[in-house]
Amino acid sequence: MIKLRKAVIVEGKYDKIKLKNIIDAPIITTDGFGVFKNTEKRNLIKALAQNNGIVIITDSDDAGILIRNYLKGVCKDGEIVNVYLPQLKGKEKRKAAPSKQGFLGVEGISEDIIIKALNKYGVTSEKSDINTKKVSKTDLYTLGLSGKSDSANLRTEFSKHLNIPTSISCNSFLEIINAQYTYDEFFKEVEQWQSERGKN
Repeated sequence: MIKLRKAVIVEGKYDKIKLKNIIDAPIITTDGFGVFKNTEKRNLIKALAQNNGIVIITDSDDAGILIRNYLKGVCKDGEIVNVYLPQLKGKEKRKAAPSKQGFLGVEGISEDIIIKALNKYGVTSEKSDINTKKVSKTDLYTLGLSGKSDSANLRTEFSKHLNIPTSISCNSFLEIINAQYTYDEFFKEVEQWQSERGKN
């Protein structure tokens, strides 16, 4: 079990059940979009963020990104760690059909992948690689992934190559990149992606 001081925020009760097998920490559900109208729940999450901080783990579909961004706005004065899970196609066993976008939710992701994500985003360690070179917005601009007319489409295409959420802002994209890849690893992925595009 991974013991955390921060509270973990997830969407639904099945996500909570899944994470209770992995994480020893307070786990709060947003009840999907319910948090938008639930003032008490919203205030609780805000207070948790301001006290010990929160870890947000939502599904990697558009709805999950919407909830994540909403919470970031609500808790802007608190400490937030965003953990992004990969976009994996599939269907949870308890469901008759896949989700709207066909991606597995938190409940359907394997424990190994969740633990790997927690490690990548620094949730399980207080250490930070402050001396490690990070990918910058200037790098993204140079690659055409930011600040240009087709940047959003290119970011979506590259995100699919990396198997990360596609419906995210440039800032969130940069956050994921720097959590999952070193500077050199990122540019190796860029080279591979550009090579594959050249073949099509």
